[in-house]
Amino acid sequence: MRGLVVLLCCLWSQAAPAQGFAVHDLTGMAEAARAAFGGDSKAQAEPLRLIVTCAACAGAPSVDLQLGRLTDGTEERVRSGKTSFAALEGICVKRNPDCRLTSLSVGRAVGWISVYAIGRSGGATAVILRDGDLLSIEARAADRGTAEDAVQRLAQAVVPRIVGR
Repeated sequence: MRGLVVLLCCLWSQAAPAQGFAVHDLTGMAEAARAAFGGDSKAQAEPLRLIVTCAACAGAPSVDLQLGRLTDGTEERVRSGKTSFAALEGICVKRNPDCRLTSLSVGRAVGWISVYAIGRSGGATAVILRDGDLLSIEARAADRGTAEDAVQRLAQAVVPRIVGR
């Protein structure tokens, strides 16, 4: 009987669901996201999406945060080193020759930021993965630097709370 209990405990611990992000509803992040830009910035929140705009800010950034899932193995390939950040940047450069990619420190999650030109303006996208949960932060602004700064501001302001410990 004891053997059966031990076996069931072992199987149950293996079947436990992944932790993923600590937060699965972005509505509570609206004020922190808006405060990251200050001034006349505005935030519109839904459970899986948060949009922050600041027309009065330099470069007029507009940022879209979205929660989702990505279970295609990308996270594990990046964690294990099978897919390097250089390889990810290579994929990005194929789509846009101006693209540059850097890693993003996000606690127990894995993440990166790609920065690229969009015509005469700029864009930046952060991808953050933890146990199949996906947070994407996509910014558009007058130039690449402003778009990257917008993503970095939100990464510092809200990502630690979303990702958790």
